[in-house]
Amino acid sequence: MKIAILGDIHGNIEALRVAYDAAMAQNVEKIYHLGDLGGYAPFVNEVVDFLIEHHIEGVQGNYDDAVANDREHCGCKYEDPLQAEMATLSFEWTKKHATEKSKKYMKELPFEIAFTVHNRKVKIFHATPIKNNLYWYEDRDEDFFLRMARKTDADILIYGHTHIPYRKNICNRIFINAGSVGKPKDGDTRACLCIVEIMPDNVNTDFIRIPYDLEKIASAIIESGMPPYFAERLRMAR
Repeated sequence: MKIAILGDIHGNIEALRVAYDAAMAQNVEKIYHLGDLGGYAPFVNEVVDFLIEHHIEGVQGNYDDAVANDREHCGCKYEDPLQAEMATLSFEWTKKHATEKSKKYMKELPFEIAFTVHNRKVKIFHATPIKNNLYWYEDRDEDFFLRMARKTDADILIYGHTHIPYRKNICNRIFINAGSVGKPKDGDTRACLCIVEIMPDNVNTDFIRIPYDLEKIASAIIESGMPPYFAERLRMAR
């Protein structure tokens, strides 16, 4: 079984479109998204409509939960006071502009998706199997990885939230962070698409980077009234 994973789109409809086309070119059997559909770019409603139109299933991110339930905070982690201030403005903008249709869609997303392929249990979720705003970086110690695996009883764990892709194999478990379609933070401005092929005797993972019209999104961010800060961060992939 070959699947495509769309991580953390964050309102970037241009990146989503090219990632979808790239996924279809890989002849995948199924496409999943990892949530965090809005924020930082202004096309949250267009992203939701695209996912519905193309029958793309997915899970609820912390941003989706916070927007849909009108929470006071998106549950994000900040590196400094400026980032905290800018993120708050983005969050409030997204809450104000998300339609009721979009909020309903985000509110009804499941916390996780589970299935079995070739006797391997697969779990898909936004951040961790216990909390959707906990940052799970590659440099976490091995005990943390195994503890998360035990929490969800899975052989293959697929998630995002950090916007930095990686794969690790530990004790016959496979851990895959799919990175971010719409807001990469690994220094590569291209959209990140994760392809996972599960076979009887092996699991292949490819991170495909696809260029898109970044300046079109950057201009849209500024024109929307969101802080230009997010256009600059997008250009830096930070």
